[in-house]
Amino acid sequence: MFPGFERGIAELNGTQINYIRGGSGPALLLLHGHPQTHAIWHKVAARLAEQFTVIAADLRGYGDSGKPVGLPDHSNYSKRTMGQDQIDLMAQLGYAQFLLLAHDRGARVAYRMALDHPQAISKLVLLDIAPTLAMYEQTSMAFATAYYHWFFLIRPAPMPELLVGGNPEAYLKYTIGGRSAGLAPFTPEAYAEYLRCLSDPATIHGICEDYRASAGIDLEHERLDLAQGNKIQCETLVLWGAHGVIEQCFQPLQEWQRLAAKVSGKALDCGHYIPEEAPDALLAEVLPFFAA
Repeated sequence: MFPGFERGIAELNGTQINYIRGGSGPALLLLHGHPQTHAIWHKVAARLAEQFTVIAADLRGYGDSGKPVGLPDHSNYSKRTMGQDQIDLMAQLGYAQFLLLAHDRGARVAYRMALDHPQAISKLVLLDIAPTLAMYEQTSMAFATAYYHWFFLIRPAPMPELLVGGNPEAYLKYTIGGRSAGLAPFTPEAYAEYLRCLSDPATIHGICEDYRASAGIDLEHERLDLAQGNKIQCETLVLWGAHGVIEQCFQPLQEWQRLAAKVSGKALDCGHYIPEEAPDALLAEVLPFFAA
């Protein structure tokens, strides 16, 4: 899916991070969401690589990256720790500063990276999320119904692990196919990659730990940011699907203005999985934003 890209595994921060790299120009890190891998970028990576050195990584707990057993407080899956993985990866590859484009869970890691490492992130694009604290604090029946997994996956181990592990393909199919566009955006190659990785019990545990951390330690970190007035300092672009839950349940720009000093954004004519549903519309927004 990524012709011309090299693959690598970086040993860092007590785990391994799987990545691909290709292209030339300023460094651009791409981070994926749940329950997927770096494969979400396969429709846009080649175009981005014409202008940037593109690094697409698997998050801790996902894809072919390391999947440590979660600690009792889930801190080794906090977005702070997952973000440190990516900061260390980019440093190991020789990039002290870089552009960052991220979707879903990866976008939660990305905005924590921008808050914790302002010197490293030159520009930031977040796809189809509102801040984690805002989403939990403003939970409605519509949100809880559409994003049931936010509450299911945070249950103590091993209950959600056992249920997802009982039929990983059913979980994958109904999770990514249950949004506005169904399964149409996902190529057979990408779908097979997502299923291969989700079929590993360690991945299922890593995904649950990611969500458990978001419902606990990540909220503590975000409350502290708000109390101290700590904001993302780099230019930030937020894009979301006009047919998705973020549009229906939240005021994304208003929420991001609480956490980002320079933020702009808009809805795109698609649902949640922007890189696969609307790759051309995504490129039309991010290329001029990064070039400005």
